[in-house]
Amino acid sequence: MLTSKQRATLRGIASTMDPVFQVGKGDIDETLVQGVLDCLKARELIKVKVLKNSMYNAKEAAPILAEKTGSECVQVIGSKFVLYKQKDKESQYAGLLK
Repeated sequence: MLTSKQRATLRGIASTMDPVFQVGKGDIDETLVQGVLDCLKARELIKVKVLKNSMYNAKEAAPILAEKTGSECVQVIGSKFVLYKQKDKESQYAGLLK
């Protein structure tokens, strides 16, 4: 569980990031979940955009994807949200989140 200070640090880092995934008109299926999980394993912190034609809005999609990927939702703003999942070893954010 992230503290508010850790969350604020991650929000600041994510503010300059571009979305790497999009939730479209389809359901949040295993393919999307696996893609997000792979991306989280590589980057730890990612931004996801929910398209206008999606059956979900960002506030609905964020907790679903966070739960299915075992990550934490850092922030939801408008149609975008940020997910974080720390690596077991060699985390690039471990020093920032103490």
